[in-house]
Amino acid sequence: MSTHDKGCILWFTGLSGAGKSTLAEFVAPLLREVGKKVEVLDGDEVRENLSKGLGFSKEDRDTNVRRIGFVANLLARNGVVSISAAISPYRAIRDEIRSKCQAPFVEIHVAAPLATVEERDTKGLYAKARAGVLKQFTGVSDPYEEPLHPEVTLHTERESIEESAAQVLLYLESQGLIPKGSAAKARG
Repeated sequence: MSTHDKGCILWFTGLSGAGKSTLAEFVAPLLREVGKKVEVLDGDEVRENLSKGLGFSKEDRDTNVRRIGFVANLLARNGVVSISAAISPYRAIRDEIRSKCQAPFVEIHVAAPLATVEERDTKGLYAKARAGVLKQFTGVSDPYEEPLHPEVTLHTERESIEESAAQVLLYLESQGLIPKGSAAKARG
């Protein structure tokens, strides 16, 4: 298997509303255009289909994130670019998943300030959390532990989606996970 045939895990982490799912869905077809097999594991979809019945306690969140990591690793070790778009708020669990991976793990911090994500709050979740309706809400009443050394940091409050996606593709190029020039081709 050549380097370009290898799978990897793109682990988008950040607050609710930071842009994880939007970026994952934007990057996925760009990677397909350069010949990669890609699967997106969206946190909300995984919670609905693999983790139904789990709550939002730390233990349940850890279980959910471990399940995402397990599936992501299965896909990646079989040549798929596995993209996780889940808050995954706790650093120790992200680090645990990284340590168990059998393919390159690329932690991507989608760093948007709390004020920005609250402004973007299309689902009204932050307002409900501030009102006490939603308990254990990441960033308000539950912690979000930022990555200490992510491979890529995206600042979605000041970057366009194209700029953020280009950073991800350039990193993958630098690691030999996609062919050189893929970022430029993907941007058109």
